[in-house]
Amino acid sequence: MLVDSHCHLDFDVLAEDRSAVLDRARQAGIETVVTICTRMSRFGEILAIAVGHERVYCSVGVHPHNADEEGIENAAQLIGKTGNSKVVGIGETGLDYFYTNSRPETQRASFLAHIAAARETGLPLIVHTRDADAETMEILTAEQAKGAFPGVIHCFTGSRALAERAIELGMYVSFSGIVTFKKAGELRDIARDLPEDRLLVETDAPFLAPVPHRGKTNEPSFVVHTAQCLATVRDVPMERLERTTTENFYRLFNKIDRPATVAVS
Repeated sequence: MLVDSHCHLDFDVLAEDRSAVLDRARQAGIETVVTICTRMSRFGEILAIAVGHERVYCSVGVHPHNADEEGIENAAQLIGKTGNSKVVGIGETGLDYFYTNSRPETQRASFLAHIAAARETGLPLIVHTRDADAETMEILTAEQAKGAFPGVIHCFTGSRALAERAIELGMYVSFSGIVTFKKAGELRDIARDLPEDRLLVETDAPFLAPVPHRGKTNEPSFVVHTAQCLATVRDVPMERLERTTTENFYRLFNKIDRPATVAVS
């Protein structure tokens, strides 16, 4: 069994066929899906998706692209939304300097508020970072020194230094379909070398469909291809990669009850 630790079931291209998307995921052996919040204004809709579907969970947070419009100013704004059993993570949050959708100072302030909420609730921080490795490392290191919090660098495309720092800080690293792309050799080298007990897989659907579906709308069932790529890169059986990433997921997202089919004896 596998888990899709990060997707966006509220986005229109998946919403129009959501039940079929989830049926295909189950048929592919994807037993748990986390749909990620990127705007507080959409949190109610996202929570309703999670509540309405078995083995679907959600996060609460504001993507750095949306920080100017909806950035979080204090942790209480997030903490107050975490009471439902289906809310299992904080984010996605972080820094994205590839685009200029939101000012850096607004992104940083929102990122710090999310970190405070993760520390207070014990829910994992879901970090998005692009073209901001150095500052992301600086913030995460300084904030971990103030008090530990769990977390994951999602859709990892950063440097080896960022991956290693995340591991040092007790965080996880999640790989998406990008790792299957022909020109992602350096990323595969990083994925090969990271500790087995810190790996996760995701789709980030509807974006970044893995080979052999590249260019199509991504969906949770496609996480199988990302997992297969990682198994090949790390030279381990697919069954081991599935078991390891699933166990890692439930260790990090520990608010989610493990179904009996994957329970550790």
